[in-house]
Amino acid sequence: MTSTSVKNNSLPPGLVSNLQEVLLSRKGGQEKEQSKDMDDNPEPSSTTETETVEANDNSKPVVLVTNSDGIESPGLTYLVEALVREGIYNVHVCAPQLDKSVSGHSVTLSETVAVSSAEISGATAYEVSGTPVDCVSLALSGALFSWSKPMLVISGINRGSNCGHHMFYSGVVAGAREAFLSGVPSVSISLNWKKDESQDSDFKDAVAVCLPLINAVMRDIEKGVFPKSCFLNVEVPTSPSSNKGFKLTKQSMWRSTPNWLAVSTNRYPAGHFMSNQQSLGLQLAQLGRDASAAGAARRLTTQKKNLEIIESIGAAGKSDSNRVKKYFRLEFLDKEQEDVDDDLDYRALQSGFIAVTPLSIFPNIETEIQTAAADWISAALNCEQ
Repeated sequence: MTSTSVKNNSLPPGLVSNLQEVLLSRKGGQEKEQSKDMDDNPEPSSTTETETVEANDNSKPVVLVTNSDGIESPGLTYLVEALVREGIYNVHVCAPQLDKSVSGHSVTLSETVAVSSAEISGATAYEVSGTPVDCVSLALSGALFSWSKPMLVISGINRGSNCGHHMFYSGVVAGAREAFLSGVPSVSISLNWKKDESQDSDFKDAVAVCLPLINAVMRDIEKGVFPKSCFLNVEVPTSPSSNKGFKLTKQSMWRSTPNWLAVSTNRYPAGHFMSNQQSLGLQLAQLGRDASAAGAARRLTTQKKNLEIIESIGAAGKSDSNRVKKYFRLEFLDKEQEDVDDDLDYRALQSGFIAVTPLSIFPNIETEIQTAAADWISAALNCEQ
């Protein structure tokens, strides 16, 4: 059974009404079955020329899709296929060439970003060597596409949840945030992926349950009633088809525990990245720079419990000048959360709801905090005089 919670609703009534309307129209999963039938019996592919004309139909509203998992990820693939199948959107894709999860709101400076065309049926697509923010910024610049302002930017669907503080690390949320900063309505979507439990087909189910929300957002944008003061972060539960409905939530304080481990150079070479079940990634950090290979003397020492690799490097002609290089990798460990508010994103997601959290970048400091900060600054400056 699918329901919509409107408690602590910070979105316009029109959007919630649209959500209820489209959810009721599903008639207990009829839409999902129809979608599966279409996937099992795909229509014959049209010619490249026809696809190009359809993908650039100026009579349809433009939707830009990006993500952080990479342009070939199943989350983006299923999402674009569904949007194209709707037949009412002009779908464009600008996404990272490789996995850029946990890139936050980073941009590429002082380096050239490579952009290549990509083949995605029914859509105009490019893959970019940069971050999700690079992709959105480039797409909205007018330098890549013939337009500079789509009706909606969708970032996702990401492999792994991005509740609470994870939003600050998240590349997929940053993609939506960049669009919002540019004055374009946006939505980021993530699937609560769990190792040994989730499978790629779950992304197809996630798309099916989120499509009503996307259509509702598009309708309200066209009507001019979609909120301009926020963008939406959507978190889909591990079993999308068994969700309890959409629930408007607040950003929690939830975060995983960062755990840095010293590692061996031959096991985790510099620049190596892995992905855990929360898609936060296992990232290797290399401290210091490589000296010249000529004349470099390396000494490796190993400790029993907490492995620490130390390299003493003497640059050519400077054997008496040693530097220490250590290698570490970062993993995020889940921890028990003490929050009891059911309206928080993490709690709602764990309870099986599709958590919809309005996010903003506008300053919203409470009066008490403002007063406390003012008192401290005044006292601190007086002490210095």
